[in-house]
Amino acid sequence: MTRPIALVDYGAGNLTSVRKGLSAAGADLYTPERPEELGRAAGIVIPGVGHFRATVSLGDDWRAGILGRVGAGVPLFGICLGMQWLFDSSDEAPGVAGLGLVGGHCIRIDAPAPLKVPHVGWNTLEQSSRHGALLREVGDGAHVYFTHTYAAPVTADCTASAAHGLRFAAVVERDHVCGVQFHPEKSSVAGVQILRNFVRMVRS
Repeated sequence: MTRPIALVDYGAGNLTSVRKGLSAAGADLYTPERPEELGRAAGIVIPGVGHFRATVSLGDDWRAGILGRVGAGVPLFGICLGMQWLFDSSDEAPGVAGLGLVGGHCIRIDAPAPLKVPHVGWNTLEQSSRHGALLREVGDGAHVYFTHTYAAPVTADCTASAAHGLRFAAVVERDHVCGVQFHPEKSSVAGVQILRNFVRMVRS
């Protein structure tokens, strides 16, 4: 029997849409109520909408549980705020630590007029020369749906970027840790393929 993927609920708000998207991609899901319930997860998804400080609700026990499973080789997927949490920190909540699984610090988007902040709507992905498993069968220039004010830097772990005043990391992959700044569950064909690719990663 295939082990399920843990969808972590910390009150970020988009749990229902992420669950629907992952289920459509073939995932068997559960929502753990306690960190120790992560032990049966074949993969972990951290969704997210809102302020970086919301991640404080995932206290030391949750952080230890997630990091322990990642250390054991379990794939981790962060979405929007969940991706920013993979980094070290964010200007949005000074003093609040991220997981530090991907090096870097998230900053506020500084976009000149007529561009607006928050960055809301469809934008294109520019893939790097480093092709990760999450973008398999997703074409360069694919359109995906964003809604965010803060963004992660483009680093060596970035496999696709987007631009809105500044260029920022849209997809990151480091071994079996990955994340997307946009909402794949709202990103049509490209988003569905990315969710399928994560499910494939979990089952490989």
